Amino acid sequence: MKYEVLVEDSFYHIYNCGNNKENIFIEEQNYAYFLKLVKKYLLNTCDILAYCLLKNHFHLIIKTKENILSKDISQSFSNLFNSYSKSINKKYGRSGSLFKDRFSRIKLDTEEYLKNLIIYVHLNPSHHEFIDDFRNYKHSSFNSILSDKHTSLLREDVIKIFEDKQNFIDSHKIKEVSILESLTLE
Repeated sequence: MKYEVLVEDSFYHIYNCGNNKENIFIEEQNYAYFLKLVKKYLLNTCDILAYCLLKNHFHLIIKTKENILSKDISQSFSNLFNSYSKSINKKYGRSGSLFKDRFSRIKLDTEEYLKNLIIYVHLNPSHHEFIDDFRNYKHSSFNSILSDKHTSLLREDVIKIFEDKQNFIDSHKIKEVSILESLTLE
């Protein structure tokens, strides 16, 4: 499978899941460690708009920085995933690939697509039934975007996409309700 090259100054949806549907986050501390590695390896080449880490897969919405070579962007992701995989393999006595394949990426070409994807990523824990209410999920950027605490996320940019915090919240609620309604109609 040929993968799209990551280019500078572009928005992407980055995602992957565990090899053979295995969990990639085994204990609570793994989530924090993954985010620590995201900061270490990715923040020089891209900014993070949103994320959701579920026990067997993850989603990142990123914007690559300007004046960065494609090979440097790709290398930062390679470093992140290799470092995380090696640490999990060592800690839990496993061997082989942790992730299913090379990470998937979709270039986002419109602001509407970006907006809908942010909502989709935040609703993911409810969609996969990891939790009843996505707002209570600890390993998603939803509450970090609403918070006033320091964050490495592009919080203000995300809020601006939704116009303001209230519209950010309302957009998530509307989408959640429409998904629930469609499930009850089936």
